[in-house]
Amino acid sequence: MEIFIGSDHRGVALKQEIIKSLEEDGFKVYDTKLTNNEMDDYPDFAFEVGENVIKNKNALGILICGNGIGISIAANKVKGIRCARVLTEDDAFKSKNHNGANVIAIGAEMTLRKAMEIINVFISTKSTSEERHLKRIHKIIKYEEGQYNEL
Repeated sequence: MEIFIGSDHRGVALKQEIIKSLEEDGFKVYDTKLTNNEMDDYPDFAFEVGENVIKNKNALGILICGNGIGISIAANKVKGIRCARVLTEDDAFKSKNHNGANVIAIGAEMTLRKAMEIINVFISTKSTSEERHLKRIHKIIKYEEGQYNEL
């Protein structure tokens, strides 16, 4: 499985630790090509990770910024991305299994241990096969493609 990861300047230290941990577990991890500095902007990293996840079928994305909110909003502007800001393992499970998330966002202040617990749940969670969840995900996709007319 390919995992794309990116962070603004606030998340660089955590990102580097996550990359090391994931690579030790045998995952192929790709960091963004953008350079981090104190003037960088989280949308740039969100867009790059999002575009790479869309281009690489079955890939997942991990994003990090100060609190995970801004970068998740930006990632959700990439067509086909469903990014959830997650704080717990339950958030990670439900974001993927119930909502079809292909990217998660976390805050830079999270410990490596907590981040890896969340990330491992996200990676290992199967996509949903339950009709009620699939129906909702398909509505989101239809709306994104301008084909939703159920309002």
